[in-house]
Amino acid sequence: MKNPPFEITQAMLADAAEIAELVGRLSASKRSASPILRRLSRIRTIQGTLAIEQNSLSVEQVTAVLNGKHVLAPPRDIAEVRNAYTVYDTIEELDPYSVDSLLSAHGIMMRGLSEIAYGELHEFGKAESRIDEAGMFRSGAVGIADSQGNILHMGTLPRYVPDSVEQLLSWVRDSDLPMVIKSSVFHYEFELIHPFADGNGRMGRLWHTRLLIEWDPLFAWLPVESIIHDRQQEYYDAINRSNLAGASTVFIEFMLSAIRTALREASGFKDKPLGKNAQNAALRRRFVEEFLSAHPLIHNGDLCDGLGVSPATANRILRELCEDGTLERVRDGKFWAYRLKEKA
Repeated sequence: MKNPPFEITQAMLADAAEIAELVGRLSASKRSASPILRRLSRIRTIQGTLAIEQNSLSVEQVTAVLNGKHVLAPPRDIAEVRNAYTVYDTIEELDPYSVDSLLSAHGIMMRGLSEIAYGELHEFGKAESRIDEAGMFRSGAVGIADSQGNILHMGTLPRYVPDSVEQLLSWVRDSDLPMVIKSSVFHYEFELIHPFADGNGRMGRLWHTRLLIEWDPLFAWLPVESIIHDRQQEYYDAINRSNLAGASTVFIEFMLSAIRTALREASGFKDKPLGKNAQNAALRRRFVEEFLSAHPLIHNGDLCDGLGVSPATANRILRELCEDGTLERVRDGKFWAYRLKEKA
């Protein structure tokens, strides 16, 4: 655990270089500065990381829960959303290298949930235990099994978990590698240790993000978890292939690819070479709809500020949303404004 096994590949170096360039461009453009755009990204992050764990709520339902609206959904799913939002809302206050901060975050993430889920785990030796272990390292041995009961992975024995986690965090703190690489190593090794009775997946992704924030604060608003959810089978395959190889190389390559994709999307370069600026239509629509959920009207300048686009581009976006029936144009004093079009 003092020196996690992996190799640095040419693919990693190429992705790390592009990631650094994209981070620089985004930081310079302040594209993520809009509070509404940040909230949209945070909602996508929460929905994505919980959906990987079988949470049933959509982006729209997560938005409604966080807006205090009633949502017809399993109580556990709603509690998971509220807990995750509380943790992510204070993520920058957590010490990325502190075991105590990690345990505190887990206590919030799994508040009111750990006791229920603990009995659902494939455990060995303490199957009857119903202790609420939110905010605590697990007290029993755990294994990951498939639907036929075949053991796929055994977590670190509980007596070694605290030292293993502390050594891993110390390695991340002291390593001279780029944070984008060593945070990916942490993510994989954390899942390998499996330190908690429940919530290991969402905590691994949360702490990966917290470590990236140490490199650049924009990662607090980058929905990498949403990209992982979109590529969920690749995520699991990368973990399994790394398990078989006894090294995290494949997983690191996958995570760098996911981070690069998230940055390209945020920059407006989704699935296109750098330099060909194409704003993402779904992101534009979500921004407008979220803005209008809190304001009666949206103006050209709101899009300029929120999406970092020119007035001409903002006009084109608004015109297209009028043409597809999403918005309608109205007078607001001396100026034109837009509102959601009422459905017939």
